[in-house]
Amino acid sequence: MSMSKFFLCNLVVVCGVSASGAQAAQVQVYSTIGVQSALEALAPAFERFSGHKLHITWGTAAVLVKRLQSGDKADVLVLTEQSLDAMVKEGRAQAGSQVNFASSGMAVVVKQGAAKPDISTPEAYKQTLLQARAIAYSNPAFGGASGVFFAKTLAQMGIASAIEAKAKFPPPSGNAAVLVVSGEADLAIQQEPEVLAVSGVDLLGPPPGAYNNITTYTAGLGTDTAVKEAATSWIAFLQTPEAAAVYLQKGLKAMRR
Repeated sequence: MSMSKFFLCNLVVVCGVSASGAQAAQVQVYSTIGVQSALEALAPAFERFSGHKLHITWGTAAVLVKRLQSGDKADVLVLTEQSLDAMVKEGRAQAGSQVNFASSGMAVVVKQGAAKPDISTPEAYKQTLLQARAIAYSNPAFGGASGVFFAKTLAQMGIASAIEAKAKFPPPSGNAAVLVVSGEADLAIQQEPEVLAVSGVDLLGPPPGAYNNITTYTAGLGTDTAVKEAATSWIAFLQTPEAAAVYLQKGLKAMRR
């Protein structure tokens, strides 16, 4: 990502950092894979100019919450809005530090070059799911937001048993689209930024109407952070116009400050 003069000034004003590297710190970040592609693109620019270093642990929000509840700690938590609110209530994140910075919906993908079935209406979507040989999505048993929601929609459509019989699940912090590229599944359904991060797939679009779910991503400070200034500067950077431009490229929508 190029660093324009405006970009540098914006970091100084918004994030309170300097290019000198003074008081540089290592910031431990726990982040949901829902924003992984965007944060991986943004992190190098932030590190180069601020002098701070980011150490990011990736996982689904549900997996990261379990790790935090088991005693893990991080300086910055980047989770779904509901998950971070829960961490605040449990005293694992600082109340008042939460910032909603991006959102995304779900998406359906097929292998690149494959036929593109119709998902434009609820009935067409249902028939496409039923006709697929195998479908990849996050295992709802692991608590991932897209997997849990997709399982609910299958029940609403009355096809839960039929789809569960041909479900293909990635690892807990894995990407369902990888199973489409490998040929193990015909369709993958997950958060849009996640499936778009995998090369070798074609986007069909979002599930229609009420079968799509919008997830809000929120960043906040860990309760026991010892590098509050550096951690706060990273959260502030996630709200800059430069970050918003990257979100758009990665299938996310920036939230207004």
